Amino acid sequence: MTSMLVDSHCHLDRLDLSRHEGSLDHALDAARAAGVGHFLCVSIDTENLHTVSELAARYADVSASVGIHPNEREGEELEVEQLVAYAAPEHVVAIGETGLDYFRSEGDLEWQRERFRRHIAAAKECGKPLIIHMRDATEDTLRILREENAHEVGGVMHCFVDSWDTARAAMDMNFVISFSGIVTFRSASELQEVARRLPLERMLVETDSPYLAPVPYRGKSNEPAFVRHVAEFIAQLRGMEFEELARITTENYFRMFGEKK
Repeated sequence: MTSMLVDSHCHLDRLDLSRHEGSLDHALDAARAAGVGHFLCVSIDTENLHTVSELAARYADVSASVGIHPNEREGEELEVEQLVAYAAPEHVVAIGETGLDYFRSEGDLEWQRERFRRHIAAAKECGKPLIIHMRDATEDTLRILREENAHEVGGVMHCFVDSWDTARAAMDMNFVISFSGIVTFRSASELQEVARRLPLERMLVETDSPYLAPVPYRGKSNEPAFVRHVAEFIAQLRGMEFEELARITTENYFRMFGEKK
């Protein structure tokens, strides 16, 4: 396998390992055999951020993030100083996932917005980019990113499903756009148009595994090996060689997160 892809957003601690004899090592080996050379394992709560960090310390081709998902209500609420401390190890390369999700949460969501602001402050303090989760909250997400000067660190609009205008607004604030398996869905025509138009130097690919498996695995548990299907689909969509798309998105990842290949 000559190309190297990066799965820029996955949850390795949550994978369904039944296809791999219950072994994360086997799942990672399957991804490597599919041309995936690096994995960003993203934390979502205070319980799993230690696990995620430990995985990144164990595997040379795995990096980690530190953050609390916008819908998460269990566990400790981390302050800026705690986030910065957890982000100190070299293998922790980002703050997140963080952001706003008005789809799953109801009522007064000011707690989400305050948490989001703390994550942005932590990213600015430690100089690491943000991983943004945004669902049914486009206007407030972009507004808070602007108000908090998130352009100073930039980051990734993870699992992007929004419009071209939203993508452009995010890029104006130093963010790149990451496509998940959703882009392969037949119903995702607007998102596919964004994938066609997006400047290649602003693009990443991801699985968000174990969620959102791409065609032809839609409806099944997702895994890092399947990021190849996302990249192949976008390459075909743009009329370009897969190898070139893999090369560019990999370079984009290492440039964004300041890591060495």
